[in-house]
Amino acid sequence: MKKVYQQVIHYFEQELPNPVTELMYRNDYELVIAVVLSAQCTDKRVNTITPALFEAYPSFERLAAATWEEVLYYIASITYPNNKAKYLVKTANQIMESHGGKLPNDFESLTSLNGVGRKTANVLLSILYNQPAMAVDTHVFRVSQRIGLVQRTTSFLQVEKELTKQIPTLLIPRFHHWLILHGRYICKAQKPACSACGISTICKWHKKKTL
Repeated sequence: MKKVYQQVIHYFEQELPNPVTELMYRNDYELVIAVVLSAQCTDKRVNTITPALFEAYPSFERLAAATWEEVLYYIASITYPNNKAKYLVKTANQIMESHGGKLPNDFESLTSLNGVGRKTANVLLSILYNQPAMAVDTHVFRVSQRIGLVQRTTSFLQVEKELTKQIPTLLIPRFHHWLILHGRYICKAQKPACSACGISTICKWHKKKTL
C-alpha cells in the first residue's frame, strides 16, 4: 500500500505540482459562499452566478441583512437553490453574531454553521489555512477506491480517515485537489479516460477491467 501511495504522489507531483480549487474567489467570505453553493453542483456553474451575487452582497454583514428570497434571485439556476439561499443567510447571521463577522478557523466552529458540513469545513481549512484536512467529495471518494488507495466502503468518513493516515501531513491539502481534478477530467464516473491516465498501471480498478 505504501508503494502505491508513493507512486501516486510522484505522478501528481510531476504532472500537477501546484493544484488549486477551480472555484473563483478573492477572500474567505467568497470562498465559503462558493463552497456551500458547490454542493452537488459543478464549480463551473457556481462560477457563473457568484460574480453578481458577490457584487450584490460583498460581505457577511451585507448578506446577513438580506432575506433568503432576495438571495434566491441570484442563485436560482443552481441545485437546491431554496435551501442554499436559506443556508447562506443563516450562516452570515451566525458569523456576524457569534464570530464578530469573521470566518472561524477551527473545525468545530465551522461545522456549527448552517450549510457547512464536514466536507465543506475541511475544504475551507485546507485552502484558507493550509491545514491537513482531507475533504472527501464524490470525486475523492470514487477515485481513491478505484485506484486502491483505500478499502471499498460506503463511508465517506472512512475514506477520509484512511487517506489521512497514509498521506504525509504536508501533502494532504494538495492530495485533496489532485484526486478531485483527476476525477473531474480523467477518472470520470461514467467514462473514465484510462488511456490518458498516467497511473493506470497501478490502478486496481483498471487492472480488474483489463483481465
